Amino acid sequence: MKPFQLTYTAKAPSLLREALEDWGISKRTLASVKYGGGQILVNDAEVTVRHPLKKGDAVTVIFPNEEHGKGLSAEDGELEIVYEDEALLIVEKPPLQNTIPSREHPFGSLANIVAKHFNDHGIPSTLHIATRLDRDTSGLVCIAKNRHIHHMISLQQQEKKMKRRYEALVHGTVEKDAFTITAPIGRKNASIIEREVREDGQFAETEVRVIEKLESYSHVTLQLNTGRTHQIRVHLAHLGHPLLGDDLYGGKRDLIGRQALHCTELELIHPVSGDSLFFSSSLNPDMQSLV
Repeated sequence: MKPFQLTYTAKAPSLLREALEDWGISKRTLASVKYGGGQILVNDAEVTVRHPLKKGDAVTVIFPNEEHGKGLSAEDGELEIVYEDEALLIVEKPPLQNTIPSREHPFGSLANIVAKHFNDHGIPSTLHIATRLDRDTSGLVCIAKNRHIHHMISLQQQEKKMKRRYEALVHGTVEKDAFTITAPIGRKNASIIEREVREDGQFAETEVRVIEKLESYSHVTLQLNTGRTHQIRVHLAHLGHPLLGDDLYGGKRDLIGRQALHCTELELIHPVSGDSLFFSSSLNPDMQSLV
């Protein structure tokens, strides 16, 4: 398996350590390169991070190969790939599939199937799922092929440079056409799964826009500005408009057998090339029929 590597060009004289930091390579990543079997080359010669760079020097970082976690088995299964290159994998997750294995569903997760894809194509990486979806939620998922790439995407999420948009069907008529929900979210007392809006929770922000007001429910689009567990589900239930099918947070399952939530758009900056990337996804048939 060929190791993942990145090459940069020094734009000005500096210490190599400073240049690597400017390129977004964390101290933790540097440690994994140094002690995990990777290399740092300047003009094809191995050096230490104290090496002085000249303008125009070619710096190559060769990352150590990664291994799948011992608890993750590679499994055959259908994988709908939207985009793939040496750094990123964007896929469509169907409804009623776990993103990662759980005690209740140890097999058949998206992670199991992606592990098989990595093995089949000689990709020397463990799984770094940057945008995880609940089991019921369908749509786009972003997966990094390297620990450093995952770190770069996480920075984009923290800096709100990565945009995730969803479409949902919610109970009742949402009165305002566009608004922002800002309400802290924390774990509900005596529950390991359920969350709620609470004063001592973590800051959470969701933008909401109404697409259409239907007879007994509304079709809305949502943008996550933070990434709290169950954020959309909790925020909408807090407003009195739980997702159709989301019986954990007050939704009914008479019209659809899962929570009516789909990740329709992903927008990010490519962590290697710096190009702007945009991906879109159509609603699954069960939601589309209700629309």
